[in-house]
Amino acid sequence: MEEKFSLKDHLFNPEKVTQLAQQIAAVSPNFQPTAFIADVVASFPVLELKQRITHIRTCLHTHLPTDYRKAVALLLEALPAPLDEWRTDDDFGDFIYAPFGDFVAHYGCTQEHLVFSLAALREITKRFSAEDAIRYFINAFPEETFSTLLDWTQDPNYHVRRLCSEGSRPKLPWSQKLTSPPEKALPILDRLYTDPTRYVIRSVANHLNDLSKIQPETVLLRLSLWSKQGGQVASEMAFLQKHALRTLVKTGQPAALVLLGYGDHHGVTLTLVQHSLAVKMGEALRFSFRLTTEETKNLVVDYVLYFQSKLGQRTNKKIYKLRTINLSEGETIHVEKMHPLRRNMTTRPLFPGTHKVEIQVNGAVLAHFIFELTP
Repeated sequence: MEEKFSLKDHLFNPEKVTQLAQQIAAVSPNFQPTAFIADVVASFPVLELKQRITHIRTCLHTHLPTDYRKAVALLLEALPAPLDEWRTDDDFGDFIYAPFGDFVAHYGCTQEHLVFSLAALREITKRFSAEDAIRYFINAFPEETFSTLLDWTQDPNYHVRRLCSEGSRPKLPWSQKLTSPPEKALPILDRLYTDPTRYVIRSVANHLNDLSKIQPETVLLRLSLWSKQGGQVASEMAFLQKHALRTLVKTGQPAALVLLGYGDHHGVTLTLVQHSLAVKMGEALRFSFRLTTEETKNLVVDYVLYFQSKLGQRTNKKIYKLRTINLSEGETIHVEKMHPLRRNMTTRPLFPGTHKVEIQVNGAVLAHFIFELTP
């Protein structure tokens, strides 16, 4: 039987811990790598991914000098060379260095160490993103930290520039909530939307997508302004807009659809061809339909799945992307979809009962049907 993949064991394992210990021992003669490795690995079996980061940070605190600045100086000296700056995208770094940023955030987020600690995070983020760690400083010292991040938007290293937008995201996954108003980060985005690096642009887009869930008008106004300013090449601006507006498009926000070149749903006819009446858990929902339009239109086609809850209610829904289509006047297109309904999903447990599907075009629901999910 094939062994199930474990992300926490892939990212944090004895080999990775040994690598870390050897790098620290090479710059610190008093560091005891064998004892450090033993302390770290002993608790791994009962710890989840983020708990392992915290645990390694705690072990570092135990085995490094008690003086904070001396300890961080050793960690910085032990860091490998910065990530390859020529990749320009998808280079998050090695998770084994996540405890370094956590160490700085946990022990150095003080007025006394503020400048030193921020400078340390600037170096760490070149090896592994310090996006989580910087949020401790944004919350504790918002003015000083935002000022520093604004300066860093001009940094020659794109990982540092990305940290400015990623670390200040309104809803960064796995991270603490920011207490500053979201608009505090807008000057940072105003500088970074023109960045030449896709990794940074993707972060700006993710930041705006977060913001669109709480301040959609702010996002739409910013994107319109940036488009008029012409500071970004057309292809990257198109990528930024599409990625930043994905939530608003799913929810059918008219201004977002217009900004992306999509119109309304008028003149579009959707005809259901077939759909599952019942689906056994572990199998797939299937449906198909025809689209016809009276005039040439660009269409965003999504579907909404309303899940049955444990209490028998259909209050839990998720919007899924289906297709973007350019349909000419009088043209008809046939669309088919198969949606797996797997058992034992950890992200969304399934319960037997009546489920509902809505098919929406340019944000408007044009058809719906129900089906029974059986055990």
